[in-house]
Amino acid sequence: MNATNPTAFHKPFLIIETGQPVPSMRRHGRFPHWIRVAAGLHADAAIVVNVEQGESLPDPDGFAGALITGSGAMVTERREWSERTAQWLRDAANAGLPLFGICYGHQLLAHALGGEVGDNPAGREMGTVGIDLHPGATDDPLFQGMPAQFIAQATHVQSVLRIPHGATVLARSAQDGCHAFRWGRATWGVQFHPEFSITHMRGYVHAKHDALAREGRCSRQLSRTISATPHARRVLRRFVRHARALHSPPPNR
Repeated sequence: MNATNPTAFHKPFLIIETGQPVPSMRRHGRFPHWIRVAAGLHADAAIVVNVEQGESLPDPDGFAGALITGSGAMVTERREWSERTAQWLRDAANAGLPLFGICYGHQLLAHALGGEVGDNPAGREMGTVGIDLHPGATDDPLFQGMPAQFIAQATHVQSVLRIPHGATVLARSAQDGCHAFRWGRATWGVQFHPEFSITHMRGYVHAKHDALAREGRCSRQLSRTISATPHARRVLRRFVRHARALHSPPPNR
């Protein structure tokens, strides 16, 4: 081990890549890179498996936790790679591996654990949105001490319509009743994007200009409302710390 590198003393995190950014944003890298940087993970602290491209998921025992990326795909399409990943996530969640799903990853976790995913009846949610915490978030390891209301970046047309049995809704927005949930002791899904910066969010709004116009919305006007979302990023970093703490050996007595 390298004594000068604190990550050498930790198991790596697995980043499950389920899709690619919109073409205009790929110059900024892929989703795993955005997530790793936002989570404060060194390059050697994360291993990426691209399930969308058919890569096989490894045994979860060697990892501190797993993070599941967003995707341009829809969970309701039931693609082979997605359903295969859902089975792996179901087994990993039941085995106690800490899991954190983002957007598509959030929906895939809910689906894997018996919840329901489908088109959001309120339509597309996009931009910097207000998030309201539920009372159940008060003692949650990732959300406790957070403001009751904060802002986060979001872009999606499908949502978790019914949470898995035994899960707890932790947060909502005006347009989505389940922006975050926890299942068991160590599985979380968030509909918002804690890894998105202002640049990422504005790039997505610009890329969806035509779709927004068809919905009667102005991408330029929406872009002007985008702002930084430090509390959302804090949730992602808390997951990393919490997952590592679960794997830390007890202190010597």
